[in-house]
Amino acid sequence: MTKVYIIAEAGVNHNGSVTLAREMINLAADTGVDAVKFQTFIAEEVIGRRALKAPYQERLTLTGESQLEMVQKLQLDDNQHQELLDLCQSRGLDFISTPFDLASVDLLAYRLRLPRLKVASGEITNAPLLLKIARSGAKIILSTGMCSLGEIEAALAVIAFGYCTRDAAPSRTAFQKSYSSPEGQKALQQKVTLLHCTSEYPAPFEDINLLAMDTLRQSFGLPVGYSDHSQGITIPIAAAARGTALIEKHFTLDRNLPGPDHQASLAPAELKEMVRSIREVEVALGSPRKIATPSELENIPFVRKSLVAKKNIEKGDVLTEDNLGIKRPGGGIEPARYWDYLGLKAKKAYETDEGI
Repeated sequence: MTKVYIIAEAGVNHNGSVTLAREMINLAADTGVDAVKFQTFIAEEVIGRRALKAPYQERLTLTGESQLEMVQKLQLDDNQHQELLDLCQSRGLDFISTPFDLASVDLLAYRLRLPRLKVASGEITNAPLLLKIARSGAKIILSTGMCSLGEIEAALAVIAFGYCTRDAAPSRTAFQKSYSSPEGQKALQQKVTLLHCTSEYPAPFEDINLLAMDTLRQSFGLPVGYSDHSQGITIPIAAAARGTALIEKHFTLDRNLPGPDHQASLAPAELKEMVRSIREVEVALGSPRKIATPSELENIPFVRKSLVAKKNIEKGDVLTEDNLGIKRPGGGIEPARYWDYLGLKAKKAYETDEGI
């Protein structure tokens, strides 16, 4: 049985409050997830003053507020990151975060020494960021929302170059050479998980395209997970049934809190139910072998049938359609041999319903 790695995405649903972030970690720990993920950024390094909000952000946040002003309120400082990391470790959870700028990579990879970082879908073309993360040696969860296969391959080429070189000058030619090399492919296979994702909040069911997970596996030969932005828990459960390696899902303490992501996030009870359901799916996937399972074997005699006497049969009588029947219990002569017995003479007398 392969265990799905479940990430509870806190993101920025702490609204810039470390107290709220701590409460989210404690809640997530009680649901049975494997990790809690946050987002790490210096707003002024990531968002220009002229950047507009995405349509879903416009709908869910203050009007007349720029994207930069919105995001500035959602930052956590270095010491708060350390505090949250310590709490995760004390609760048996992995602490993961998504860096959005180079200084945030330094914090997460070098100061906090996180073994795994997440790359957001919007950063997949940000080659300098990808290179810095890869050169830290951290494992990477690479989200692929809004991406073509060519864009994913280009990102993986940068990452392979980062894993395999230290001082070489970056260039597209060098990236592709590393991606095509055995060393580059080995590094990717050891350290990178791709995430299928639909970058809309909430994501319409008709745009989910879970079958694209198969395309990612076939195209890149890497573990593939799923980052869900749909409403409810149906789609993450379906992804688990398709053999995903990892599932990431936003959660919140209260969907009525102000902020851009709360309404597309799971409430606490829903997160717990999602985890429970995914764990059941893991067990149910079982083995590809089609055989009678131990729990089924004891039922065979009770639900299968055997050849029986339809009515009393005397020794020497010819077995015919009129006196040879098929009834429960099983364990006797299988009904598949019915035609073999028609026309034979009974070797003994049989009472009605007695097995032949």
